Amino acid sequence: MLQHTIKAFVRKGEAYYVAECLEIPVVTQGKSVDEVLRNLQEAVALHLEDEDLAQLGLTPNPAILVTLELEPAYA
Repeated sequence: MLQHTIKAFVRKGEAYYVAECLEIPVVTQGKSVDEVLRNLQEAVALHLEDEDLAQLGLTPNPAILVTLELEPAYA
């Protein structure tokens, strides 16, 4: 069965947000959540370019499912 999504995890690093995919070897970073998500989308697209998605276990045009780790906000 082919997967419809690529799962990624975003966490706050020391200076940047870091995004790492779980199924494919893609890691990227950005200064903000918006930037890291844009970078993630671009990095995944570049990684999958000219790849046989079925061989990777993915459907054509898979979505990226992101889990975001947030630190609690204190009042």
